Amino acid sequence: MMEAEKLDEELAALTTLSSAQLRSRWSAVTGRPVPKVSPALLRNALGWELQAAFHGGLSRRTQQKLDQLAAAKTETRDAQPGMRLVREWNGTLHVVTIGEDGTIMWNGANWPSLSRVAREITGTRWSGPAFFGLKAKRTAA
Repeated sequence: MMEAEKLDEELAALTTLSSAQLRSRWSAVTGRPVPKVSPALLRNALGWELQAAFHGGLSRRTQQKLDQLAAAKTETRDAQPGMRLVREWNGTLHVVTIGEDGTIMWNGANWPSLSRVAREITGTRWSGPAFFGLKAKRTAA
């Protein structure tokens, strides 16, 4: 049997589990304490955990964004296609362009990330979004 078929069967089986069985299954799948939620919500959460285990879960970028939102200390805007990011550093003006396909262009070359560009400019490890002004501290409401 293929893994995807097994996942489908496990997800379908969740609808038939009692509250006690759901709690037991949660502990077995996650190894974490069972949250105090309704059986319906636990069923959904367990379904997500099973799918995340199969498909690999959230991307690193998405997890960072969620952690940032939960901490409510900073907010980072995404670099959008067509953006020009300008930063003066040690008397030199640096312009980074975000291409329509999301490529990062600086000094006539493509770069893998804004952080790599910031590191090249400064010689130190910088957060690219912070260096180019896309990351800001959140103000109290």
